[in-house]
Amino acid sequence: MSFKTFPSTLANLRPLLTLIAIIWVLGLLGFGWLLKSFLILLLLLLLAPVVAFFGFRWWLRSNLVTEACPVCGYELTGLNNTQLQCPNCGEQLTWENRHLQRLTPPGTIEVQAVEVPTQVVEES
Repeated sequence: MSFKTFPSTLANLRPLLTLIAIIWVLGLLGFGWLLKSFLILLLLLLLAPVVAFFGFRWWLRSNLVTEACPVCGYELTGLNNTQLQCPNCGEQLTWENRHLQRLTPPGTIEVQAVEVPTQVVEES
């Protein structure tokens, strides 16, 4: 660094030196608590979005569920413990314990049809 460039270097450092001088004067006058409070508030403002982002990602990962519709087999994605309507068949569904279930009135019994092969009986 030469003597000719020293004034321009000092001009670049002026804002930083002014900030350091203000902090030093506040500390001498007993207003250090004000400066510390301001720095803590600034730190909280900077950290809050980061914590919120990672918290939302964790919540979404633990509540987002993907499964096939029990009626038509269409792949659905939704939030756990919510209700939705299948866009393919229109059936009302609910997410319970990370599984899709049909919304049916109480007392309804679910039945699955089974195909029975036919047999030809010969008459003698």
